[in-house]
Amino acid sequence: MERAELLYLIERTLGKAAVIIIDKKTTRTRAEYLTTLGFGIADAAHFAYSEAFGAELITCDDKFAKKSKLVKPAHWVGNPVAFCEKEELL
Repeated sequence: MERAELLYLIERTLGKAAVIIIDKKTTRTRAEYLTTLGFGIADAAHFAYSEAFGAELITCDDKFAKKSKLVKPAHWVGNPVAFCEKEELL
């Protein structure tokens, strides 16, 4: 691949990227609240950031997924197989 071709592909890919700005203080507050509900620190941060980004949360930790659903997330939470089924990839 020529250099110009590679640069074109990089620019095209970066042009599709989105910049998402989140409020870190609010996200941290949410994560701290989740720890009071029994989430571990890493799980609470993972959950809070996925909420802040409005992203679906894929996890292999079934206990974490089940606990996440008790908080009534605004986004989908589940395991990779359930995600593939939801997206009709299987």
